Amino acid sequence: MDRDRYPLLSQLPTPDHLRKLPESDLPAVADELRAYLIETVSQVGGHFGAGLGVVELTVALHYLYETPDDKLVWDVGHQCYPHKILTGRAGTIHTVKKKDGVAPFPRREESPYDTFGVGHSSTSISAALGMAVAAQRAGDSRRFVAVIGDGAMTAGMAFEALNHAGGMDPEPDVLVILNDNQMSISENVGGMTKMLGKMMASRTLNAVREGGKKILGDKNKPAAKFVRRWEEHWKGMFVPSTLFEEMGFHYNGPIDGHDLPALLNALKTCRELKGPQLLHVLTTKGKGYNPAEGDQIEYHAVSPFDPSIGIQKKAPGQPTYTSVFGDWLCDMAAADPKLMGITPAMREGSGLVRFSQEFPLRYFDTAIAEQHAVTFAAGLACEGAKPVVAIYSSFLQRAYDQLIHDVALQNLDVLFAIDRAGLVGPDGATHAGSFDLSFLRCIPNMVIMAPSDERECRMMLSTGFHYPGPAAVRYPRGSGTGIAAGSDLQTLPVGKAHTVRRGKTLAILSFGSVLPAAAKIAETLDATLIDMRFVKPLDETLLRELAASHPRFVTVEDNAVMGGAGSAVSEFFRHEGIVADLLQLGLPDRYQEHASREQLLAEAGIDSNGILNAITARWP
Repeated sequence: MDRDRYPLLSQLPTPDHLRKLPESDLPAVADELRAYLIETVSQVGGHFGAGLGVVELTVALHYLYETPDDKLVWDVGHQCYPHKILTGRAGTIHTVKKKDGVAPFPRREESPYDTFGVGHSSTSISAALGMAVAAQRAGDSRRFVAVIGDGAMTAGMAFEALNHAGGMDPEPDVLVILNDNQMSISENVGGMTKMLGKMMASRTLNAVREGGKKILGDKNKPAAKFVRRWEEHWKGMFVPSTLFEEMGFHYNGPIDGHDLPALLNALKTCRELKGPQLLHVLTTKGKGYNPAEGDQIEYHAVSPFDPSIGIQKKAPGQPTYTSVFGDWLCDMAAADPKLMGITPAMREGSGLVRFSQEFPLRYFDTAIAEQHAVTFAAGLACEGAKPVVAIYSSFLQRAYDQLIHDVALQNLDVLFAIDRAGLVGPDGATHAGSFDLSFLRCIPNMVIMAPSDERECRMMLSTGFHYPGPAAVRYPRGSGTGIAAGSDLQTLPVGKAHTVRRGKTLAILSFGSVLPAAAKIAETLDATLIDMRFVKPLDETLLRELAASHPRFVTVEDNAVMGGAGSAVSEFFRHEGIVADLLQLGLPDRYQEHASREQLLAEAGIDSNGILNAITARWP
């Protein structure tokens, strides 16, 4: 770090050094931190806007709390880059998302300051509450803070944790900071909100409140209940406090999260109070970098760019699987008025922007609520609609019970368009869709498809949409093979594979996007190559035919090898009494960390070199 450009920040290897500064230096530290974040992320890419919005909050928290003994739990992890810079990783933040580099989200193994691993959202309150209760039971007076924002308060899990915390006896000492960055609960309403925020967070008001509690005694006595309800409803006339107060939290705010003195005063007050506290902080996503403030979605996560001119639009390359889905969805919606599109807060990521514009009454964003999204789809299907749930593979894990109990058990007509299946690369293990084939194929009534190219993806989506029951199409992140997807709505026969080439002795069964790598090896070894297309149901007729002439089989998939598509083939052979030498290739039984998709495929041994090496090692 350039000490001339960052005279304060460069002298702060840990928060202990930050806490030695006079409070008057903190605004300058925040300015340097924001500038350094812009410099580094613009060079290497990564999550951008959310971090810019919490610079002042991050400085204030590490200044006032004795981290890492006091625990900060970040939610969502997109906010954590400033935290990582202040906690010993300033010199390595340029390696974020790279193999063996800094993780893009908090990770316990990486630093004692990363108190809880985060990838998905809305877990912070539950985790911080658990930590606080464990410390309380052990007679430990350390402090625990959950920082929830970037829309994470829209998930049901956050409210489950609030409900639990607010009703506990004895009351847990936990502070929840709601980082309201205009992308979540409420909008900044200007000067009145700022004034009320200062008043609500003032030491005087809280001193009166705490003194009143001592005078009135037992909080369950009628007088204490009356005073508390008067306070709640008076505040509720002006600020969105009543909900939190009713759930048992002492609400403070809203305050300007970029006003460091006001933020420090509010945090000092909250730090001294007992019981569940909620501090409502208003911030601006992308704060301090005008293009990011103006386009918060575009600058949420970025590739490298020149900060002097901002992100420059690139010439469109070959279509991604996500764009293939988005185009198909609009075309099918035009053909069938019963289609309904659903996303749990991933409109851009899942390719629903155009659909939301062209079919606004048939587009539903459920916010970060995957469980609700799936059961909402089930309800639509009950009344004759044709719901399509666009969801990331790793996010579908959060709605597994709803998928089983509410959709599949009732054999309802819901299509799951599963994006980011398999290895996603730089986002790491938290976002890898490594398990969907394993956890889906054991569910009765499901049809499961895995396309090998863009054309197949489009046909599978049409097949799943017309199938009268639950169906899933899982496809990877990024661009396809370059094969034109087409514009028709053609379907495939359910459960039928495609023979790519005929060879001798060895049959390679490829599931999904690994087909190009498998094709190279099939040519090299003169092996039969099958694009299986369907994981459930398998093409049993073809498998029986191949078993009669091929003593050796290899299955290849971009999914956990345990319980995956290869296991389905193995189970079928055993059931049929077929004796075949079977090699199953897929993702290993461990979490693969952040790196490029190509590096991770090689590490898993399912790129072309890995497939060849595994085959020749098995059958020299």
